[in-house]
Amino acid sequence: MKLGVILPSGDLRTSARQAEDAGLDSVFLGDHLMTGAPSLDSTVGLAVAAAVTTRIRIGLSVFVPAMRPLAWAAKQVASLQQVSGERLILGIGSGGGEAQFEAAGVPFAERGSRTDEALRLLPDLLAGKEVRIGDAAVELAPAVAVPPIWVGNRGRRVLQRVAEHGTGWFPSLLPPKDFAAGRRRLAGLGVTGPVIAVGATGALGEGEDLPTAADIGKGIADAYGAPLDRAISLPLTGSAGAVTERLVAYRDAGAAHVVIGLAGPRWADQVRVLGQVRALLAG
Repeated sequence: MKLGVILPSGDLRTSARQAEDAGLDSVFLGDHLMTGAPSLDSTVGLAVAAAVTTRIRIGLSVFVPAMRPLAWAAKQVASLQQVSGERLILGIGSGGGEAQFEAAGVPFAERGSRTDEALRLLPDLLAGKEVRIGDAAVELAPAVAVPPIWVGNRGRRVLQRVAEHGTGWFPSLLPPKDFAAGRRRLAGLGVTGPVIAVGATGALGEGEDLPTAADIGKGIADAYGAPLDRAISLPLTGSAGAVTERLVAYRDAGAAHVVIGLAGPRWADQVRVLGQVRALLAG
């Protein structure tokens, strides 16, 4: 199992190097136009992370092409793949919230069809092939290797998109049993051997200053309307050994990659614990 981490806002250069030094496999950034909190453009932020690292994969968690003109979205992705030395993992989703689509000038009701179009056309756009977008013939250069495409979120339409277009499935905040059920549904759609990654959250290590599973779970319940008992069961907390035991359940359910958003203070210390988890899983 591979492990990644969501980069925090702030000094991306230092954070990306710390994640690579800890032995992690990937760093990710979310893609937001506006959330009420400061956030960097995802492709610019990951370009910074790529510039100061040499090995670690860089990932979009998740890119929302539906909020952009498709050719421009492809240009951003191709540029990031080029400058990173082909280390990109392209998570794609249709979320972002109605206010963000309004700010982008895109009807919220079109997000699904625009996401489907992006999944259908992006591989050829990135590969430098001529693509028809409306009445325009578009051929982008330089061409790049098409990165792994992980379709984000959950639900039947998402799984259908994985079956039709994706090389991976990237749900977030699912317990292992629900994750395994989604994997079985993919098998029923004829999808065998995709990369299946999980987005998770938690606070790793020891200390009274770190939030508890109950603290983080309440935030999940408030944000997503999830039942509180279910939400409290999701965060990964405690020592490297305790977190490793939790992740083994995901590995047994078929997860190949877990990407964790860390809550609370002492991000660098938590990343070092995550590196210990990575070593334990490898052993």
